[in-house]
Amino acid sequence: MYSLSPPSRAQGWSFWWKPALFVLVAVAGLYYVKWSPYYLKSFLAADKHSIGASILDDNHDAPITAALSYAKVYFLAIWKAALLAVILGSLLQVLIPRDWLLRLFGRAGFGSILRGGLFALPGMMCSCCAAPLVAGMRRQQVSVGAALAFWIANPVLNPATLVFMGFVLGWGFTALRLVAGLVLVLGVSLIAQRISGPEEIPEPAQEAVAEASSPDPQNFLGRWTRSLWQLFWSTIPVYVLAVLALGAARVWLFPHVDGAMGNSLLWLVPLAIAGTLFVIPTAAEIPIVQTMLALGLGMAPAVALLMTLPSISLPSLLMLRKDFDAKVLVAVALLTMLIGVISGLAGALLL
Repeated sequence: MYSLSPPSRAQGWSFWWKPALFVLVAVAGLYYVKWSPYYLKSFLAADKHSIGASILDDNHDAPITAALSYAKVYFLAIWKAALLAVILGSLLQVLIPRDWLLRLFGRAGFGSILRGGLFALPGMMCSCCAAPLVAGMRRQQVSVGAALAFWIANPVLNPATLVFMGFVLGWGFTALRLVAGLVLVLGVSLIAQRISGPEEIPEPAQEAVAEASSPDPQNFLGRWTRSLWQLFWSTIPVYVLAVLALGAARVWLFPHVDGAMGNSLLWLVPLAIAGTLFVIPTAAEIPIVQTMLALGLGMAPAVALLMTLPSISLPSLLMLRKDFDAKVLVAVALLTMLIGVISGLAGALLL
């Protein structure tokens, strides 16, 4: 068990102002970007049984036009959350004592994974917006399982999305998403933790204790600027390029839906794969699935999309390429596809 003596009176304010500043920025940012807009949107969902049109419903056939059109709509929807995530991911590395993070999320076990999932719930980020925060956690030696649970739980167990889903699609969809989401968050994180192998946590923990009791050799602004710059360049450029590529690829990833697309594996598996790789804003899977069901998509592939579209995406996987082993990210993608297929089959039987 990691331990650290409480700060002395001599340290006083100099010790506590950093975590307090992080909490202040996080609460203010999340209220502005997530909590207040989602609270208002919940009334729209309850009244109209809709939260807007499908982000895929623009019928572009030319890849370049489709790429530019989708990128514009997508980035207008998420830029505030993405900016907040980069700021929080960089501040996490300079404001939160590393030993605090290690005591909460450092062990390669179920407890750390569970705490990672629980701490994600207030964030309500999409997979790409959560990625910079996850990168910041990993650079502070947070365990693979806890970081993955935080990453996947942000979009999959998003409380606002679950409420929207209940009002728009029905509470049966919400219940299935919640159960399958818990399996996805906890199960995939546990398996990925085992795949990653043992992590050298004790030594970083000892270093963190030593660092916490010694004065910071570099001023806060300098450390934060460096952390912000490194995090931005390791995540955002590849993010933009991947979104453009997927915007073009959606011409082939999501074919025209008609009544002939039933519950067969012919559509279930490809759409589970497409949903895992494709990128969407928070809760955009709801109008996508609502529209596709109205056009005749079978329940099994619809539920598969409902699970896989928000969970992870190719851009978010690429954003975290330096923070997890490739085998871990590949395993997460494959397991997400598998759970999407199984959830689709369950949905066809239960909904």
